[in-house]
Amino acid sequence: MILVTGGAGFIGTNFILDCLHEGDETVLNLDKLTYAGNLENLAELSGDPRYAFVQGDFGDQALVDKLLLRHRPRAVINFAAESHVDRSIHGPGEFIQTNIVGTFKLLESVRAYFATMSDMEKAAFRFLHVSTDEVYGSLTATDPAFSESNRYEPNSPYSASKAASDHLVRAYHHTYGLPVLTTNCSNNYGPYQFPEKLIPLIIVNALAGKPLPIYGDGQQVRDWLYVADHCAAIRCVLAAGRLGETYNIGGSNEKPNLDIVHAVCDLLDQLRPRADGQPYRQQITYVTDRPGHDRRYAIDASKIERELGWRPAETFASGMRKTVDWYLDHQNWISNVQTGAYREWVDKNYGGRSA
Repeated sequence: MILVTGGAGFIGTNFILDCLHEGDETVLNLDKLTYAGNLENLAELSGDPRYAFVQGDFGDQALVDKLLLRHRPRAVINFAAESHVDRSIHGPGEFIQTNIVGTFKLLESVRAYFATMSDMEKAAFRFLHVSTDEVYGSLTATDPAFSESNRYEPNSPYSASKAASDHLVRAYHHTYGLPVLTTNCSNNYGPYQFPEKLIPLIIVNALAGKPLPIYGDGQQVRDWLYVADHCAAIRCVLAAGRLGETYNIGGSNEKPNLDIVHAVCDLLDQLRPRADGQPYRQQITYVTDRPGHDRRYAIDASKIERELGWRPAETFASGMRKTVDWYLDHQNWISNVQTGAYREWVDKNYGGRSA
């Protein structure tokens, strides 16, 4: 039994599906079902005896205590987080409460549960905390990629809240002996990603004939990681990672945001051409950059490759093709997540930005 927090979100969904496709271990999914949590993602697991869902907050200690003692999982994997930089700029308080306070409360529940275990159970137990490369700050064009020894220099309320949660996880290992593992990943993309993030936003807007907003000059560089590769890496860390260690997970695909948008547009030109025959690139619109926008992220994933033998299976081209194909084949999913609240958010974040 594994307890997954935030399993109805993008990465959590893909991880649960990956786990159940690869093995028979039972997964208990605890998710609050905020705007980005979607049970439709996991509809194929309906009736599967290996899967159970509980709606609730991972920071609700009474609930988590009850679940841990009732189900006695051999691992807790924490995906639950507020994760969108733009939302953290508009409303940082929610990020502090979820990412810092929520993680603290979860750690307290896990610490109490750990104390009830036999020595054999303790030796097998793991708490894996999923984090981000954004905690390391920003790189110049010539800086080496982030390694696990880089100091933390977060530049947004989101990344600062994730950095704080990482520090809490580390402290609970060194102070209380909790068997923790932390992963810091680069930008994920793939199926089930909520269309506030760059790639699904561009796909959705392109198909709807709407502008494709590019912050600033579009030359912000990110390392892009296909979500299934990320899930495989997490399983490797869970199985064989050294306790108390951090593992950076990257796709070895550094690309400017503008190149990403061009790649999406070009794929859509092939797979779903516009009715007027014009290229989707015509819909690109440059808008005012967001405050404190980090210029470049890059991940050095040599540690996880060296110690655990993991490396990404997908190239950028293959991962992007799979992603665009998925969104084209799941138009109902897109329609269902584009609620009034989603449209209000898009208007709030992009509507006030001058071209």
